Amino acid sequence: MADIENEAGVDRAFRRDVLAGFESRPRAIPARWFYDRRGSELFEDITDLPEYYPTRVERSILDTRSSDIAAAVGPGKAVVEFGSGSSSKTPLLLNAIQPAAYVPIDISGDFLRDSAKALSGDFPGLDVRPVEADFTQPVSLPGEIDGIPKLGFFPGSTIGNFIPPSAVDFLRAMKATLGTGSLLLIGMDRIKDEETLVRAYDDSAGVTAAFNLNLLERINRELDGDIPIAAFRHRAIWNDMLARIEMHIEAQSDVGFTVAGQSFAMATGDTIHTENSHKYGPRDARILLRAGGWTVTEEWTDPEDQFALLLAEAQPKRTAP
Repeated sequence: MADIENEAGVDRAFRRDVLAGFESRPRAIPARWFYDRRGSELFEDITDLPEYYPTRVERSILDTRSSDIAAAVGPGKAVVEFGSGSSSKTPLLLNAIQPAAYVPIDISGDFLRDSAKALSGDFPGLDVRPVEADFTQPVSLPGEIDGIPKLGFFPGSTIGNFIPPSAVDFLRAMKATLGTGSLLLIGMDRIKDEETLVRAYDDSAGVTAAFNLNLLERINRELDGDIPIAAFRHRAIWNDMLARIEMHIEAQSDVGFTVAGQSFAMATGDTIHTENSHKYGPRDARILLRAGGWTVTEEWTDPEDQFALLLAEAQPKRTAP
């Protein structure tokens, strides 16, 4: 990603998004900037928390329905995982479907390469080709998998981090990356009671709070900031009207600071909106995927219907019914 770095080694897109986020009202910074190495490590810790049910439930679906998933997907696919992180769920899928290759895509390069190396050790016969890229945009895949049918893998209900118009754009970008006729296995979290949802994003051990506030640490480190981290706290709220959990960083007192040479001020109670996690009912999920160019062919869920894995096929562009 050196082509988007300035002379000081700072990612220009990161600088642009942070400065624009502090200047905008309401203040907001894209969630993709959580994932420096420390942020990626903290997120992996979150997935093991007792309150954070999505990872546990999704793993159980991948495990208990593995034969059904394998029958629906078929062998010999090149698995392309978007936002692969530690690839912690990937072995469950790879063990089930007999893939031809695995291409993890992630914006956090060091973390990506470490994870790909570890997975290569677990699957010594598998062609593993990591790609460091912003996976929300169309990505050029390695030439070695040209001609191999593709299976996109997007677990974790990460699609919920996008507002619906952006989610549709991203699904279209996935289709552009994988090609018409490709398959996509995607996880989506269901709407459920508010208490369960809020606990999942505001755990008792404070790991999610550390994950959220690490964004400020990253800004200070990479953008020459002097934000007083102790003046802020993590907040997670359920927005029922928009069917989403929102994560915010809230100022606990009036505070001033500089970032990249620019001065900013926040009053007590002001927030920086850092992440959404939209939840989808069964029909909502299918409509969203259709809007992005995908048609659902199979769906698997847990006995309590907390979470769903959907298999969809990339459809040709249509100009009429």
